[in-house]
Amino acid sequence: MPDSPLRAHSASPADLRERIDAERRGCPFLVLRDGEGVQRIVPLEDEDGRLSIGRGLSNDVALGWDTEVSRLHAELERIGGQWTISDDGLSRNGTFVNTTRISGRQRLRDGDVIVVGRTTIAYRRPETEDSMPTQVAGERLGLGELPSTQRQVLVALARPYKFDEFASPVTNQAIADELHLSIDAVKSNLRALFQRFGIEHLPQNQKRSRLVAEALHAGVLTTRDL
Repeated sequence: MPDSPLRAHSASPADLRERIDAERRGCPFLVLRDGEGVQRIVPLEDEDGRLSIGRGLSNDVALGWDTEVSRLHAELERIGGQWTISDDGLSRNGTFVNTTRISGRQRLRDGDVIVVGRTTIAYRRPETEDSMPTQVAGERLGLGELPSTQRQVLVALARPYKFDEFASPVTNQAIADELHLSIDAVKSNLRALFQRFGIEHLPQNQKRSRLVAEALHAGVLTTRDL
């Protein structure tokens, strides 16, 4: 499986907040990084949409920095409410979805990774409202409203971001050492925080960075708290 642009370790808190905003709008979107490594989000909002991918600047998704991408490489099309991708001989080097070279048209599923040339593009289809955690109307959690230990764990987890937006959350062991807690106590408090922020359903390797991003995005946590 190619390295997805959705991987938390490759994203800054600003990148994660941008993705969260895109997810909350409820429309499918693409995530990629340009030739300078800057995250780009391409909304797929058109009901009867068709988008072209290629090196040429006239493409809807223009990848001018990637010389292995054909001028017109592939097409995205929405059919029956689902986004699909096709190559149909447009490209010289082929189009891949999750390492498999496509032939004809293929339906995209949430989290699929499209590879064209040297560029990886992640397809994200946000969950429907029915599957999202229910929030209490008007509820806005503040850092001071968290139980004391949860608050301390959250601050310790996020502290590296005060000086480096591309940092990674600290390890459970580091939090335990700083707060004089057991590893089990740290894990228990993190589980409670994941549930409180409605992200317990995410893959384990995404939860910690996502927790920091959600807390910063919601204003529960600011760099002044760190």
